[in-house]
Amino acid sequence: MTRSLSKGPYVDERVLNKVLGKKPGETGVIKTWIRRCDIAPEMVGFTFGIYNGKTHIEVLLTEDMVGHKLGEFSPTRKFVRHGGKMQKEIDQKKKQSEIDAAKTAKATVDTKKK
Repeated sequence: MTRSLSKGPYVDERVLNKVLGKKPGETGVIKTWIRRCDIAPEMVGFTFGIYNGKTHIEVLLTEDMVGHKLGEFSPTRKFVRHGGKMQKEIDQKKKQSEIDAAKTAKATVDTKKK
């Protein structure tokens, strides 16, 4: 459920204080644990380290991100992949075809040098 328009966007004061009065190029990564904070126009150009529960993910804020939450750009769950026996076979075939392609490319380069 979205926030009421009469209340306005929620921008945490601590995050805003880290940004105000500074230039985007001269500050490094601004670490934050506040994922629920809305992105304000003043934050555009800064790089934020948004905590995902394990590490801080660096995100450069752009104009397209204004109005979204910081947490939207730092996923908390990691999708490994669907797998099993069939997926393993597919991956092995793909890897083998890449190796074969690299060998043929190297062979053509070696014959051109001679």
